[in-house]
Amino acid sequence: MRELERDRNPQELPALTIVGSGRVGQAIAGAAAAAGLETALAGRDDLAELCEPAEAVLLCVPDAAIAEACGSVVAAASRLRLIGHTSGATGLDALAMATGRGAAAFSLHPLQTIPDGACELAGTPAAISGSSDQALAFARELALGLGMRPFQVPESSRAAYHAAASIASNFLVTLEESAVDLLRQAGVEDPRELLAPLVLRTAANWAELGPAALTGPIARGDDATVARHIAALEEAHPELLAAYQALAERTQALARMEAPA
Repeated sequence: MRELERDRNPQELPALTIVGSGRVGQAIAGAAAAAGLETALAGRDDLAELCEPAEAVLLCVPDAAIAEACGSVVAAASRLRLIGHTSGATGLDALAMATGRGAAAFSLHPLQTIPDGACELAGTPAAISGSSDQALAFARELALGLGMRPFQVPESSRAAYHAAASIASNFLVTLEESAVDLLRQAGVEDPRELLAPLVLRTAANWAELGPAALTGPIARGDDATVARHIAALEEAHPELLAAYQALAERTQALARMEAPA
């Protein structure tokens, strides 16, 4: 989805109360402060006090806590007009207690790993959705105000969207740690340090070239080398064999797509 590219005026957005002072809440609060947006960051102890005058609230809490936090906000915020969450996989139905009272619901999910509250969000893509045109427009304006790049994800596609994010981020760490274990068992010291340049270069190549960045024995059809890989895994790490074979099949399919006709 094409982003709106124009100067943002922080005064166009209503004051935002952020509920949840964990990593995501702190990072968004930091981005808001840097952008000059009026915000309040509420934790469990001061939620009722800070939400009482709130018209717009963003829940930055674990997925399982969204519905409960929504109920607490509804009980405290008599002027509530807009309420959102930052979950990638949870639908807007988790905010039903608020929408049932007339508030509009939205979501804003930073498509980025956030290791701590000081994480920089400027330029980060943000998946947005809304229960109405007004709510969707607010989510988009908020993302832009925070310096993020909003794109819309249909409610029906939330699980698939979040699965893609997990594959791209979480599974990458799992794969690299599996490679580290193999090297360590092979007697190689400092395997993470040695693999890091390869991983970073591969990621950069993929960002530029997509599947055309594929290299290695599977991409070039070197079945003998692949067979040696399988034999080594059967001996050293049999628990990785199924994953290797599944990924090899996917890699072969991508390589065939890239092969000249």
